[in-house]
Amino acid sequence: MNLSWRRVVVLVVFAAAVVLLANTYADAQCSMCRASLTSVTNSRFIRNFNIGVLVLLIPPVSIFCSIFVVLRKYRNHG
Repeated sequence: MNLSWRRVVVLVVFAAAVVLLANTYADAQCSMCRASLTSVTNSRFIRNFNIGVLVLLIPPVSIFCSIFVVLRKYRNHG
C-alpha cells in the first residue's frame, strides 16, 4: 500500500471515528424527524432510528468519496 492510499484510509477511519463519537449531537437534527420522534417514548426505537440514519448516509458518502478519488487520480491525464 503506497503512501497516498494510507492517507485515504487514515482519513476515512478518522472521519468514521468523529461521526461515531459525535452521534449524540446529531440525534434527529431535522425538524420533521424530531417532531415524529417526540411522541415515541421507547428509547431503543429512537437509538435504532438514529443508527438507521447513519447507515443510510454511507452510500452517498461512499459514492462522493469514490468520485473524488477517481477525479484526483486522473486530474493530470486530461
